[in-house]
Amino acid sequence: MENGIRLTVIGRRDRLPAGLRTAIQDAEEDSAKGTRLNLRIAIDYSSRDAIIDTALRSCTGPAPSRDAFARMLAPGGAGTDVDLLIRSGGEKRLSDFLLWECAYAELCFLDTLWPDFDADHLAAAIADFGRRERRFGGLPSTPALTAAE
Repeated sequence: MENGIRLTVIGRRDRLPAGLRTAIQDAEEDSAKGTRLNLRIAIDYSSRDAIIDTALRSCTGPAPSRDAFARMLAPGGAGTDVDLLIRSGGEKRLSDFLLWECAYAELCFLDTLWPDFDADHLAAAIADFGRRERRFGGLPSTPALTAAE
């Protein structure tokens, strides 16, 4: 669906049942032209493995640029920076999840377990995200001090 949601699934698909692999592939193909939102779901995913595999693949020729390396981490455009990472289930850690891509992500941790995560949880996380000041490693915006202060 053009201008809709693009779905990408990353991780070890080889350990999933064949029917689920087919359903994932079909959903990705059906949403491939979506441009409004990239919904990335990780299943049996290891960021360390992705970084190591990419580094090893890049050792066969000249060193890739940082952008090229990032694209190699997740073929198909999934390796873009994450704006908002929502972690459900009460855990307060990344757990080897999208370490490269989450360098400047805003993090949202919820106690709600994934099966119970619904549209209201998503709306609340997005609303909270909208209130945050994104600095990408910079200093917070503060009014300039005058000499009298």
